[in-house]
Amino acid sequence: MRKDVLVTEVALRDGSHVVAHQYTIDQVKNMTGKLSAAGVPYIEVSHGDGLGGSSLQYGFSKVNDIELVEAAVEAAGKSVISVLLIPGIGTIDQLREAAHVGAKMARIATHVTEADVSKQHLEAAKHLGMEAIGFLMMSHMASPEKLLEQASLMESYGADAVYVVDSAGSFLPNEVKTRIRLLKSKLNIDIGFHAHNNLSLAVANSLVAIEEGANRIDGSIRCLGAGAGNTQTEVLVAVLDRLGIRTDIDLYKMLDLSEEVGNTIMPKPQEITDSSLIMGYSGVYSSFLLHANKAAKKYGVDARDILMELGRQKVVGGQEDTIIEVAEQMALQKEGTLR
Repeated sequence: MRKDVLVTEVALRDGSHVVAHQYTIDQVKNMTGKLSAAGVPYIEVSHGDGLGGSSLQYGFSKVNDIELVEAAVEAAGKSVISVLLIPGIGTIDQLREAAHVGAKMARIATHVTEADVSKQHLEAAKHLGMEAIGFLMMSHMASPEKLLEQASLMESYGADAVYVVDSAGSFLPNEVKTRIRLLKSKLNIDIGFHAHNNLSLAVANSLVAIEEGANRIDGSIRCLGAGAGNTQTEVLVAVLDRLGIRTDIDLYKMLDLSEEVGNTIMPKPQEITDSSLIMGYSGVYSSFLLHANKAAKKYGVDARDILMELGRQKVVGGQEDTIIEVAEQMALQKEGTLR
């Protein structure tokens, strides 16, 4: 019998941001083995920015992605190992390598308005015998109708499912409801939801998504993920169990692993800081924070003001130069006010 909700555990991918992409082979094997023993069906493993993300720009990994994937596959038992790939950061050759060592699912991630760049990669994943998943990042930046248009493109490319991805942790429950409801009514494939917790709504928004028909939900043990972290898997499992929704995941085993992760892997508790809250409030991508802090220090302005302005301008990944321009303009305005 198929589970009501299929959970993908992302601590070994999204959580890689928290440990500066320094996961070791032993850590990956240990966590994968215990997630598998708890009954988690999908476990995602790669650099936080996906295959090929290990670089000067995104941070170098301690261990090559493919070696981590191979280690996870060895410990995965009945669980499926997934990889994330952002076209332009990762390549089809790297996807092929991941498939060769045993990855069975590929999530092809694009900005919410750029689904067309996923065509080759989704088709390649299908050709490699992998489950091919579309992953529309920063979904809050598109109207429900635009999101449907982009998700439909991914479906036409052969995607087995499409995820609505709240990369900035910015969605409110009614916004999730509208989007998932529309996609569920128009698409013939599975709908997934990936949340971040910047506004402390990750579990609540995941529940709304499930109520509207999403049957694939991402979670991360102890919230381990970028920004304020993701939907906390063990909390989600407990809540779904209370609701009578099947995940077939053993709660006690997840709680045991959560304690271990908290004590041995996390450099500090995953919490909602002023910066992560502002990122969710303004709807900007988490990777902008470091750049905003540097610009704020250089130009003597408040990083929160920079992030708010970036949100107003709907700046997206790849437009990091705009952060400097915004900070410089704010500094000039501040100087003019003081004169």
